[in-house]
Parts: sequence; structure tokens; C-alpha cells
Amino acid sequence: MVSIESCRSPGLCVLVVFFLFFLSCTTNRDPLSLYARAWQDFQHGDLTNARKEAEEGYKRTGASDPELSWKFTILRGRIAYEQGGYQQTLTLLASAVGTPPSGELAIRKSWLEGFALTSLHRFTEAEEKFLQAESLCGKAELAVPCTDVASARGRLEMERGHFEEAHAFFERVLSFARQRGDDLWEADALLDLSWADDEKTHFDEALDRAAAAYRIATAKKVPDVAQKALGNMAWAYYKLGDLEKAEEMFTAAKDQSRQLGEMSSEAGWILDLGHVFMDERNYDAAENAFRRSLDLSHKINSREDSVNSLIALALVSEQTNHLNDAGRYADESLRLARADGNKRDETYPRLVQGRIAARQHDAASAEAAFHEVESSLDAPVFLKWEAQRSLARLYEDKNDADAAAREYRTALSTFESARSELQHENSRLPFLTNASHIYDDYIHLLVAQGKTDEALQVADYSRARTLSEGLGVLKSSTSFRPDPLNAREIARRVGGSIFFYWLGEKQSYLWLITAQKTTLFPLPPASDIEPAVQRYRKALVGPQDPLAIQNSDGLALYRMLVAPAQGQLPKNARVFIIPDGSLNTLNFETLLAPEPTPHYWIEDVTTIDASSLRLLGASRRTSSTTGKLLLLGNSPAPSEDYPELRKAADEMNVIGEHFAVGQQQVFSGEQATPTAYVGSKPEQYSYIHFVAHGTASRMSPLDSAIVLSRASAQDDSFKLYAREIIQHPLRADLVTISTCYGAGSRAYSGEGLVGLSWAFLRAGAHHVIGALWEVSDVSTPQLMDEVYRGLKEGKSPDAALRAAKLTMLHSGNAFRKPFYWAPFQLYTGS
Repeated sequence: MVSIESCRSPGLCVLVVFFLFFLSCTTNRDPLSLYARAWQDFQHGDLTNARKEAEEGYKRTGASDPELSWKFTILRGRIAYEQGGYQQTLTLLASAVGTPPSGELAIRKSWLEGFALTSLHRFTEAEEKFLQAESLCGKAELAVPCTDVASARGRLEMERGHFEEAHAFFERVLSFARQRGDDLWEADALLDLSWADDEKTHFDEALDRAAAAYRIATAKKVPDVAQKALGNMAWAYYKLGDLEKAEEMFTAAKDQSRQLGEMSSEAGWILDLGHVFMDERNYDAAENAFRRSLDLSHKINSREDSVNSLIALALVSEQTNHLNDAGRYADESLRLARADGNKRDETYPRLVQGRIAARQHDAASAEAAFHEVESSLDAPVFLKWEAQRSLARLYEDKNDADAAAREYRTALSTFESARSELQHENSRLPFLTNASHIYDDYIHLLVAQGKTDEALQVADYSRARTLSEGLGVLKSSTSFRPDPLNAREIARRVGGSIFFYWLGEKQSYLWLITAQKTTLFPLPPASDIEPAVQRYRKALVGPQDPLAIQNSDGLALYRMLVAPAQGQLPKNARVFIIPDGSLNTLNFETLLAPEPTPHYWIEDVTTIDASSLRLLGASRRTSSTTGKLLLLGNSPAPSEDYPELRKAADEMNVIGEHFAVGQQQVFSGEQATPTAYVGSKPEQYSYIHFVAHGTASRMSPLDSAIVLSRASAQDDSFKLYAREIIQHPLRADLVTISTCYGAGSRAYSGEGLVGLSWAFLRAGAHHVIGALWEVSDVSTPQLMDEVYRGLKEGKSPDAALRAAKLTMLHSGNAFRKPFYWAPFQLYTGS
């Protein structure tokens, strides 16, 4: 993560205005105009031109104007600093003739020297310079440069690992910037605070502050601030477990910093991008990124960036079994960290040294290193849970299962404590990704010990956490406390069999839960299952009928995922699927059962998707018993991106025919607005149905939306967003989202697909029908007519949807293909 520092001075600002006003009256080579132009270019991130202008101005000024000469010197030092030339900054300041002629310039000189020394990790010398500046502040009473000194003190405390002290300095700067109404200075302070929040593991607060800084920088068209804000946002997303957003933003920040010539920032973003690659297990790309970062660090003589790059190279070398390289990098980074007195940076190479010792069967050294990291007051929280996980694996290797289990629970409690600090629901959604490997290791340990029920309990605790907490089924906790579960009783209550999946790195599992017993089936690892799922998904939306060509992936997935348990299912079984990972994007009804002749599995069973055993077993909240329908859709095209749905009116008509006039509220055409939905008191309806376009936001799933009619002249007033849906409680028995991608397009670890269907479940709906892919405007009215006919006959939502699909499957026309009937999936809540 990169932080930026501000330098605002009323005297300098007055000079800028004065010089710009008279710019047309001066020659291009006038030192005064050169300074004004150089300062303006510097503020707007054009460091190349700013440097040229500052160098020329300094040469032309000479000894004739000592004050202006020192202003050029300090500006040249600042430009060198921003380009990563920390030692060059000190050299420029030391080589200047004489001493600064004014108190403000003397403060600026000490301030900038302290900054450069901080970045070189010469902390004692840096503190001396800041104390020098503060002493001058006491005499001069210059509020602006002295507030800059406070910002610099915050940076120094950050580097020392004193995050609370740093946060207090940055808050002081932010307050002052807001009092002055200085937006850019406010952006600087927000970035510093986002840095401090991140180190305090307040990742969502770090994201909020960086995003606010980015909005300011973008509005003011200041690219250097914008790229740093973008990178800070990326880091927050990375620590929240959202690797997709992190990679996208780190890449953009890296490209922008390169264009601006800010080599230090570029080195930092390349390094951070490498961490994303490493978490994605793209180790070659990660190592290349770390080496490029190290090369840039050496080029600009940045000790801090060099240490971070060496640490990263040690981590990736250990992961790829290059233990000699890992040891060399770890030793070098540890030597530099100790020389700097940086306790925080010491913890990373110590973790690597512990892992190397464990690989070399030096259990005593490994255990000592892991305990050192675990107990360190300076280690970041994510490093602590990694040290605890490493301890658990060490004890497993020593065949001490009890000690291993204890450490896994400790690691998960450390993780839960960090999760409890998150304030926003959309931050909690991806965060479980950070603990997925700990859960996987612990579950494998429990299964190996024959504790299959306890393994199921632990696996279920990782599922639908955010959804369960939002519905009040589960309370947020600061420690790892799995719920007691009676899985067989849950199966009895819901009246069906439960397939609970866990996709693991080394081995996956299926628990078949019935009212009589729970049976565990080992499955292939996730790396064998997930590619087949992705290929079969593509085949389902392709031109061919997978059944007609007996698609090999459809058959293989059935053999892997269903066949082990099929023999224990009764005829026409009701099966609740609790999927994991890529299985969230798979409609199990479409799997190809080979016997007696190949057929879709929907011919044998009724399937319902569930989020967790916990939610299935929760007491049902009050349902709406009015039997009333809320129907919205057939909106005029709000833009060319959402063309008219030709059969929308037909679908609305056939649905309406299944309800008495007094039992339905219809908003059609221009009346079908997001405002109409909210104002209709949706909690009073038993059935809610949307006939409209839908959008699925992969990067921000709660920005997925149902496209209705414009409520006002605002650009997006026609969108009913998932984040708005969850704010209005429901009691509906069934919500149907007859749109494309109503189920969502992104699955989060443990949470499943998050999008419109998730949002309606989170709002309180008991069942939701959503689509996994684009739906046909031609076939959907017929399918929905059959669904509501079944509901009117007293069928449950799952039975009604299955009957409608079978009608299409047996139609003998083009609608028999799963492309037409299989996108719609039934999700059940509590």
C-alpha cells in the first residue's frame, strides 16, 4: 500500500495565483513564471515537466533571490521524492547554498528531510528532523506547514508500527484540511487514514476512505492522487479477499504510475499485484512481478521497497518448493528489517523460515518461528492466522491430531475476530476467502480422524455467514464457535435428502443426509471438478442438446457428484443441494444419468438449492398468507442497452390470469418503477414476480439490478438494485425474477452466488426463482404459465417449477433443450 503526503502553504498558494495571473505578461523563461508553472505541473502529477521547469528556474535564479532559489530547491527535492529518489532528495537539500531565509522554508526543509529519511528507514534521524521542524513551528506559528509536519509524523509512526499514534496525527490533518475547505489536502489525509485503517485491519473503513479520496482526485483531475487512491482501494479489496477487484485496480494504478513517472508507486503496485497472482496460484506471474519490483526498488534506491520485494520473493519461493532461494531471500530481508529496527517486517521472513524448517523436518526451529510470529505484537492479523495454520500443519506432520485441531480452531478464532471488525455487509461477502485454506485443512484433519459429523459442522459454519447474520439466524462472533447441528433432524423437517458438498484442494466430499443417517462420500479434488463444470456450463447454453450428443462432461459430473449417493435415494426424491465453489453455477437437474438409458437427472428427482444446513434448519419466519401477487414489468426500453422484451406483456397476462383481480397489484409499462416496488409495501405479498431485463454485476454483486421504468430523470433511476432490495423486508413465499442472470454471476467462498436471488432471500423471501444465464423471451411465458398453474393447484414452488420444466423437456420441440428450461433455479431461505 502506498501513502502520499501533502504540502500546502498559504504563501505558496498566493504566489501561484499571482504568477498565473501575470503569466501572459512574462517571458516563458522568467524564473517567477517558471516556478508557478512547475508548481502547477507538480500538483497535477506531471513530474517530468515539473522537474525540467524547476531545474531551469533554479539555474536562472542563482544567488540573486535566495528565497526563490530555496523554493526551487525544495520543489526539486519533492519531485525527486515522488519519483523514488529519497537519497537524491537529501543530496539536493544538503547541496543548496546557505540556509533558508524564512521560517516557513526552514520548516519545509526539515519536513522534507524527515520524509526522505523515513522512506530510507533512518527513523532516528527522521524524528530529529521532525522535532526540529516542530521547534520552528512553535516560534513561527505557521498553521499549514506545521500541519504538514503532523502528517509526516504520522508517516513515521506508521513505519514504526505505531498505528494508533499515526491515526491520531492523520485525523488532525484531515480536520484541518476540511476547516480550510482544501479538497486535495483532504484527499491526501484520507489516503493516509486509509493506510492506517488497513494496518489496524479495518479493511472496509480503509476502502471507504480511499474511495472518497479517489472521487476527489478524479473530480479535481489530479492523476497522481487518483492513482494512489486507486491502489489503496485495490489493497483494501485484496485484504477483504476480493482478488478480482484487487487485480483490476492494481493493474490500473500500476499503469497510471508508470505514465506519471512515479517509480516508487509503480514498484509498490507491481509488488501488490504479485501478491494477487500468488493467491491465485499463478506463481510464475507472481515471481516475475516480485523481481520487477525488486529491480525498480534498486533503481530508485528504495530500501523499504527492496525489503518488501525480498519478503515477497521468499514467500513465493517457499510456495514453489525452491527452499534454498526462499531461505536466502528470507535471511536477507530479515537482516535488513533488523537493521532498520522494523519489528513488523521481521515477522514475514520469520514465517518463511519456519515453513522452510518444517519442510526440512526441523520441528523445533519451525515451532519457535511460528510461535514468534503468532505472539508478536507487531505482526498483522493475517500473518498471525497463517502462523497458527502453519503450526497446526506442523502438529499434523508429528501425528499430534489434538494439538493440530487446537491450532486450527485458534487460527479460525483469529480470523473471526478480524471479520467482526468489518462494518459493511458487502465487505463481509468476500472476506471468508481469506480463511478457506484453514477450513479446508481442518476439515481434512477431522475426516481423517473419522469425525465426519464434526467435519460437517465445521463446513456448514463457513456457509452463508453474511446471509445468516443478516436474517438474524446467526450472531456475529469474535471467535470460532460452530453451531450444534442435528443434520438428520433437519432432513426430516424439510422432507427430503440433503447433498452437502465441500470442494477441497486435495480431496472433495459429499455428505448425504437423510432422516435416518448421514453418509460421507470422498470425491475428486476441486481441480478435477471445476474445469468440467465450466465446460458443461458452456455446453448447456450452446446450440446442441447435451442429451442428444451424450455430453461427456454431463456424464462425468453425474458420476463424480451424484452417482455415489444415488443408490440411497428413493424414487422421485426431493433433494436439497448445498453446493460449494463452482457448483453454485451448475444446475444439477441437467446432469446426465446414464441408466437405464441416458437422461437428465430432473427425470429422477426434484432439486432445490439451499445455502446452509443452518438456514434449512432455522424456524421459518412469518409468511404472508394473503395469497396476493405483486407483478411488475413490461417496461419501455429505458436505453438502447435494454431493448423491448417482445413477450413481456404475454408473460404478465398469463401470470395475472391465475389470480383474482382483487388479489393482484400490477405495475406495467411506465408505472413499473423501482419507486413503485418500494411504495407497494412488498412485505404484504405472497408472490412477487418481475418481467424485465436484469443485470448481474460480477465485480460488485450488490449492484446487480432489475431494469424497470424510469422514476425520474436520473441516469439509473430505472434500476432496482440488489443493495436496495435487502433494505425492504419481505414475507413472500415466492419471488420470481424472470430476467437474465437473476441468480447472479459471481460465487463467493462460503456464500454462494450473490446477486438478485441472494438479495431477495436476504430480504426475507422463503423461495426465489432466479436464472443462471440468459433466458429466452419466447419460451419463458410458457414456462411461467405452467409454474403458476401448478401453484394454483396447490403444488409447492419446487414441485411446480419441476413440473413446468418437465412439460418443456417432453414437448418434442426446440424448448426441450436445457437452454430454455434449465436457467431457472429454485433457491430456498429459512
